[in-house]
Amino acid sequence: MKGIAALEDGTIFEGESFGAPGESIGEVVFNTSMTGYQEILTDPSYASQIITMTYPLIGNYGINDRDVESSRVQVRGFLVREACAYPSNFTSRISLAAYLQKNNIIGIQDIDTRALTRHIRIRGAMKAALWAGEGNGTPDDLVDKARAWEGLVGVDCVKHVTCGRQYSWNEPQEKDAAPVTRRFSVVAFDFGIKYNILRILASMGCSVTVVPASIGADEVKALNPDGIFLSNGPGDPAAVTYAIDTIRSLFGYRPIFGICLGHQLIGIALGATTFKLKFGHRGANHPVRNIQTGTVEITSQNHGFCVDIDSLPSNGSTVMTHLNLNDRTCEGLADKERNLFCVQYHPEASPGPHDSGYLFERFMEMCENQKGK
Repeated sequence: MKGIAALEDGTIFEGESFGAPGESIGEVVFNTSMTGYQEILTDPSYASQIITMTYPLIGNYGINDRDVESSRVQVRGFLVREACAYPSNFTSRISLAAYLQKNNIIGIQDIDTRALTRHIRIRGAMKAALWAGEGNGTPDDLVDKARAWEGLVGVDCVKHVTCGRQYSWNEPQEKDAAPVTRRFSVVAFDFGIKYNILRILASMGCSVTVVPASIGADEVKALNPDGIFLSNGPGDPAAVTYAIDTIRSLFGYRPIFGICLGHQLIGIALGATTFKLKFGHRGANHPVRNIQTGTVEITSQNHGFCVDIDSLPSNGSTVMTHLNLNDRTCEGLADKERNLFCVQYHPEASPGPHDSGYLFERFMEMCENQKGK
């Protein structure tokens, strides 16, 4: 079956459908990872987005039962140069094509992903409409539908991916890991939280209570946690005003650790502003410098918005801790007075890299200090 990707600027890419038939609209972006496509597909931070993989062969190790980051596939579409039809791995259960079809997600291969990536780098991430099916799609109609879509700026995407009610997470990072003594209680805000974050917290001795994004500060305090975690998530952080107010009310109450959207929300709560990057940071090979130590970490990233360095408050307490070496944007903040720190990238990344795992240990130390008080 034929597949079409129509961008809002009128650019058309044609290929072959290997996923579900139908139409879909989202923001088309690219990811530079060579592996981890199952984690990418199920990452809630990709809600409302169409993913283009720059690596030319995707799906060669199939789909397994373990490498998921949420309860469902989150993306609006998946574009690749070549989808492997015959995966080979002892953990594989089904092919990538069967997985997309099962989850009603459009997948298109034989796309010139190098040309599409270059186009996004020059013109920026943009709205797009996908069509896959029998017969002929109408490119002009798809372009019109892409242009009519509201996009991500100013839109609260978190409300579509957060949990409906609080729950406890006890699954460790390794399936057959030995039981871990629960040392700390942590409240984790679900703005689109990835399972591997929860697995790591549990494996480090945390009793984790996951709460909806809309929870209030008083409800959090009623749980009496040793630490508070603010998760990743999709869309424009400035639109999640209710969470910003709650986070501001929790400053100084307990240690706070934020990742990705959690980092951006902390930045806004501190008085900074955010802006939309031209084409975002998505992949597993982004260099970030730890300003405090001078070391460089190779990081996994997935974000389209960023905290504006020039807007950071000059209060003598808030400091920038990490810097992106590709475009010199803010990758981390800390505030000793408010007992918090946060990073823009993903130290929990699966399949990796794991250069930044020490950040979870730092959070555990802060929880230990709080428990001692």
